[in-house]
Amino acid sequence: MSAVRPGHEHEHEHGRQYGGEAGPGYDPLTDPLPPGEHASAWFRTPTVSRGPEPPSAPYAEPQAAGEPVDWYDREGYRQDWYGPEPKREAEPAPVRAPSHAPVTPQPPAPEERTPDALAETAVFGTLAPKAAPGESAPGPSVTVPVTDDETVALRTSDTRRAAEAPPGPGRAERRRAAKGRGRRRPAAATAAAAAETPAGPAKPMSRVEARRAAKAAKDSPAVIASRAIGELFITFGVLMLLFVTYQLWWTNVLAGQQSDKAANRIQDDWAKGRKPDAFEPGQGFAIMYIPKLDVVVPIAEGIDKNGVLDRGMVGHYSEGKLKTAMPQDKQGNFAVAGHRNTHGEPFRYINRLKPGDPIVVETQDTYYTYEMTSILPQTPPSNVSVIGPVPPGSGFTRPGRYITLTTCTPEFTSTYRMIVWGKMVEERPRSKGKPDALVG
Repeated sequence: MSAVRPGHEHEHEHGRQYGGEAGPGYDPLTDPLPPGEHASAWFRTPTVSRGPEPPSAPYAEPQAAGEPVDWYDREGYRQDWYGPEPKREAEPAPVRAPSHAPVTPQPPAPEERTPDALAETAVFGTLAPKAAPGESAPGPSVTVPVTDDETVALRTSDTRRAAEAPPGPGRAERRRAAKGRGRRRPAAATAAAAAETPAGPAKPMSRVEARRAAKAAKDSPAVIASRAIGELFITFGVLMLLFVTYQLWWTNVLAGQQSDKAANRIQDDWAKGRKPDAFEPGQGFAIMYIPKLDVVVPIAEGIDKNGVLDRGMVGHYSEGKLKTAMPQDKQGNFAVAGHRNTHGEPFRYINRLKPGDPIVVETQDTYYTYEMTSILPQTPPSNVSVIGPVPPGSGFTRPGRYITLTTCTPEFTSTYRMIVWGKMVEERPRSKGKPDALVG
């Protein structure tokens, strides 16, 4: 409650009679506000002090800085309190000179308080800031000591929790949350995100929530099936790559080593003078040369795939209905077979042979030289007449000493057979040296 200025006791009394809230002696707790027709006249006075009026302003009285102004308006005070105010034209507001009065100082902005200061406030209450010398205090200051130990402990703990609480999410976190709003997230991802929030570890989940999270973390049957199919395809691809590498490269390496061993064994037998009465299946007995293709390959008895052909050798048709003549026979067709691809592939390029190209067969005692005469690019495997004594389509019309080379076609398949025919042009003993086809 502000004090009544000396000499204005009658104004204070009038303020109380007519309900003036802005009167300097008015107390809203003890004095009721009686309804009156002229009660609004007492609300014209501003509630904030403007400081001393300039000398040129009418009805201005010097006032100390910070002191409240009069609670009444001097113009309104002259009005008739018991009747309505007569209507009159509004007088122009007096022109005031630029105010040079000092501005009422505003209370300083509240400073950021540390946890220690908050704890001190919780114990001793709010302390009002001290006023500068020559200025009035901005407001009443009361220090209220707290004597309740329980209250002090509660306030201190609340203050410490507020100080230790981590800051809220930053701008980037809020943007990510706004982008992901409305999207469904699995229970496992939601639990993991809640566990990583800055507020601290996630609350322990109930048994139902834990089951749901574990179920959401498990892969669905479709995911498991697709993963298994993908692994099978990868494994199949790796196996296919290994198989192709084995077929196209490694089989040739192995077959080359085995055919070289067979050729060396044949030459050793010749050097030692061994002459077998009959050749056993798989046993090498001769060596074939195709100079144009740079082919040197041993010839073994039989056309067994595993025992002869896959070992890089050429097989002689010598069994059952497919039995053909030997090179030393005076009449007949000497027919052999060999791989066109993989396993040494001795007949891979026989399609490049032209009529007149030499083919030489070396035995223990003799060199037999043939010249290529014709080629059948494709025929079914069931056409066994191509290895007959006088093969049809070869151009031969009567019995003679012929040679036939057979292989698979197209390349890397065994759907059809390619046939190359030739006739003998020279028989030369080994004691006389190599024929011209090999020397040249």
